[in-house]
Amino acid sequence: MQELLTVVTYPIIWLVCSYLLKIESGLAKLLISLTAAVLVYVLYGLWQSQKEKQKEN
Repeated sequence: MQELLTVVTYPIIWLVCSYLLKIESGLAKLLISLTAAVLVYVLYGLWQSQKEKQKEN
């Protein structure tokens, strides 16, 4: 699930940058999209680890 969310996040953020924010630089769109995808991956991992800690307690 974590990887799927990451894969879906990348093109969605790319489209948001292209059409809503009107960013024309490919490098800027790449960096923003990759950062968002990595952020989703990390946040989901943190959420899962907290969820497992609560199950242990």
